[in-house]
Amino acid sequence: MSDSNLESTSSDFLREAIKQDLKEGRFTKVHTRFPPEPNAYLHIGHAKAVWIDYGIAVDFGGKFNLRFDDTNPLKEDQEFVDGIIEDVRWLGVDWEDRLFFASNYFEQMYDWAVELIKKGKAFVCDLTPEQMGEARGTITSPGTNSPWRDRSVEENLDLFGRMRAAEYPDGAKTLRAKIDMSSPNIHMRDPVMYRIRHAEHHTQGNKWCIYPSYDWAHGLEDSIEGVTHSLCSLEYEIHRPLYDWFLDELGIYHPRQIEFGRLNMTFTVMSKRKFIELVEGKHVRGYDDPRLPTLAGLRRRGVTPEAIKEFCRRIGVSKNDSAIDPVHFEECIREDLNKTAQRVMAVSSPLKVVLTNYPEGEIEYMEANNNPEDPEAGTRKVPFGKVLYIEKDDFREVPPPKYYRLSPGKEVRLRNAYFITCNEVIKDENGEVLELHCTYDPQTRGGDAPDGRKVKATMHWVAAETALKAEVRLYEYLFSKADPDDVEEGKDYTSNLNPDSLKIIEAFVEPSVKDAKPGTRYQFERQGYFCVDKDSNETSLVFNRTVTLRDSWAKIEKAQTK
Repeated sequence: MSDSNLESTSSDFLREAIKQDLKEGRFTKVHTRFPPEPNAYLHIGHAKAVWIDYGIAVDFGGKFNLRFDDTNPLKEDQEFVDGIIEDVRWLGVDWEDRLFFASNYFEQMYDWAVELIKKGKAFVCDLTPEQMGEARGTITSPGTNSPWRDRSVEENLDLFGRMRAAEYPDGAKTLRAKIDMSSPNIHMRDPVMYRIRHAEHHTQGNKWCIYPSYDWAHGLEDSIEGVTHSLCSLEYEIHRPLYDWFLDELGIYHPRQIEFGRLNMTFTVMSKRKFIELVEGKHVRGYDDPRLPTLAGLRRRGVTPEAIKEFCRRIGVSKNDSAIDPVHFEECIREDLNKTAQRVMAVSSPLKVVLTNYPEGEIEYMEANNNPEDPEAGTRKVPFGKVLYIEKDDFREVPPPKYYRLSPGKEVRLRNAYFITCNEVIKDENGEVLELHCTYDPQTRGGDAPDGRKVKATMHWVAAETALKAEVRLYEYLFSKADPDDVEEGKDYTSNLNPDSLKIIEAFVEPSVKDAKPGTRYQFERQGYFCVDKDSNETSLVFNRTVTLRDSWAKIEKAQTK
């Protein structure tokens, strides 16, 4: 790799370390991997790891593998394999033909385990998991050697072979590395390499009844694949001496492991266990619930992979774990959708407006830009008629100071249409406003007055006769506290669930969205960004709110209330 290639890459401590490795000749190329366990769906934190691994491979003109660490058949499933492949591909990652599975290396791993037994570096142990835990010791006290630690090489080889031949039940024996039960690093205290598990594997079927531990398999997989830089999150730093020990004892190719800080976000959780609890407890509607930070949930919500990539770029790579406020993520989403989402008009809290001087039964079509940020997005025709819906919040019978929207006697602009003036307010017997009677100025078609007069407010609307009803799902943060685990004694994180995290309303939307496919993203003007949900069908439209827009008047009212 030339010096010019090295100088062209962006900078962070990972890239600087890799540049140094290449400069010193430790490696002559860059080869990374993303190694998920297929026991859950990926979340936004995994997206950061993907973009670190893949982004570095791209920056240095190297290779990238997608590899499944599928060593535990009790928790893994083909559903998760398929979901992870979909998620990583959706992020825009290209692993070419390098899709691998740890299970493809089981035979090689077994042979290496036999090699360690022959060197006197591994032994078969009969301790139960509970006994092993007791003998392990604590951070401040050493562990105790297993009574079976000094079995002969011949006996260990025989027992290990019989373990593979399915002669023992689950949990009867393990294969452990023989390292140091007094090591200050608990992971070095004779760790388990193999467990007996009579369980069907999603790729290997019933071929195996012993399965490698994650710690035994992980570094071996990187070695087999020729990975140069094994980039891991910080929790694996304490495991690194064990990975090094295995590789050095076997005398095989040795990648370099470097750790980086995980991404956490406030007002949510990033735990596989908690995802399962939330789904099984019916707190959310599945692993792709748009309130979850899973990539499936974010995709369903309408978040784009480009927004995720930009978010990961902005937060950068750190040596420490971080908890990011979701407002930073939301800003990336807005910026991306502002450039790409088609504008449409929708009314979520309708107030009826009757144009008393508009011809009865007439429908005309107003031309509207699909996206003012993108001239190539073109225009569409929006139907306009005598009866319209506007937002209730766009009318005040007694307007407060600096309120420029509709009120009695005031003139406003209807976007892409006409100026209208409110002449009469119709109420029910309780004094609630039912509808407004207004007049329109036919000389202002398109939204401008020929005499040059100006108005201070432009409002969105839909024609009542042609508007489509839609179910709109409004999402807020899943938890009411920044740290969901900040709870009173005796309670758990679910006590901080936000009861208002999902609100379902009925809205009226312009008819241009009638045939929109699930996943289509829109900006509902002055409302926010929305995505057609997979629950939509030919007779029912369902939208998920992706992210809100800033509302200056809402901020003014909030300040006045305070």
